[in-house]
Amino acid sequence: MKARTIFFIMGLTALLFIVCNACKEDSDTTKPEILLVEPAEGDLLHIGDEHGMHFEVEFSDNEMLASYKVDIHPNFDGHSHTRATSETVDFEFDKSWSLSGKNAAIHHHEIMIPEEATPGAYHLMVYCTDAAGNESYVAINVELSHEEGEDHDHDEDE
Repeated sequence: MKARTIFFIMGLTALLFIVCNACKEDSDTTKPEILLVEPAEGDLLHIGDEHGMHFEVEFSDNEMLASYKVDIHPNFDGHSHTRATSETVDFEFDKSWSLSGKNAAIHHHEIMIPEEATPGAYHLMVYCTDAAGNESYVAINVELSHEEGEDHDHDEDE
């Protein structure tokens, strides 16, 4: 009789544990938010700019940010865009950075577009991952060109 009571109590305890854990809402399922400030959709990015591409973005999350990634790759559609020649190379960029906190404002000029980059249409994608592994992204179309893009003031003295 005692053994039956002990097994009953152990079973009831296990069942309560399972039910209570199933009801918990402690997992983060909210994706981080991304506000890409620059470049903007359709911007002209200057090939060979010695100052680097102006990149500005804001991230936010309900719990904790973990990282962000920038991916730039060709968007040549095969019938109206230029293609790489022997003098040019399709530009590709893929780099990740760490983040912390619930909010982050990023501004840098670390992305250099080399002089030999093929002019034309490209996708620029920004990904953000939070500490729980939720990921968001934004994608825009940009144009790489040897012509001057949007003029940004790089002189701090003025």
